[in-house]
Amino acid sequence: MFAKWFLCALVFALLPATQAQPWVSFETHSRYLAMGDSISSGYAAVPATQGFTYQLYQSGAIDNVNHTLFCTMAVPGVLTKDVLDYQVPQAARFFSNTGSPYRQVITLTTGGNDMRQVLAGADPAVVLQNVARNLYLTLAALTSQFPAARIYVANYYDPQLPVPGERALVMALNGVIAGAAGAFPGAVNVVDLFTVFDGRSGVLLIERKGADAFEVHPTNAGYRLIADTFAGAIKN
Repeated sequence: MFAKWFLCALVFALLPATQAQPWVSFETHSRYLAMGDSISSGYAAVPATQGFTYQLYQSGAIDNVNHTLFCTMAVPGVLTKDVLDYQVPQAARFFSNTGSPYRQVITLTTGGNDMRQVLAGADPAVVLQNVARNLYLTLAALTSQFPAARIYVANYYDPQLPVPGERALVMALNGVIAGAAGAFPGAVNVVDLFTVFDGRSGVLLIERKGADAFEVHPTNAGYRLIADTFAGAIKN
């Protein structure tokens, strides 16, 4: 028994000394949380990491990439109620109390999937009312839980669907988004995608030959435009 112990001790003694890994602390690193729907998830971007949230992180628009922690919880197809019920409760996991202050940034795209219910026959007034309620509650929860966070919520570009009155519905949705964000001055900022997309070509997949008539997502160029627009808002 003693001989076996002695042999093990000798082997460890003869092993080359190793350098201990230095401790890395993320307590004061900026944290960027992307919330919302397919636009925030980078859906249809090729690759998905060309989505705008990834570009914001990689470009240093939030902070130097070496000093930024990034998390996305965006899921294609989610409604405003899903963001409120499932994404908001998870935010505290990311914005944990480290004992030190750090920059907190949230981007949010939500409401577009709610409006798709209108295409299935839902009453636009009821849908918009639900969006207004859910978005207000979402922003109220985020601003109360994370008073130091800067929140950037996008309005929607016109996806140019072949539906009568579609543009008016988009504008009505954007009015609701502006109203909800306006209830939290200084904490919530609206990022105006409607204006920067309007009249541009090459930024929507629906423009491409053979595209589905109800395709609403941006091209890679469109995602770059979204990233640039968010970056400009964050810089200001």
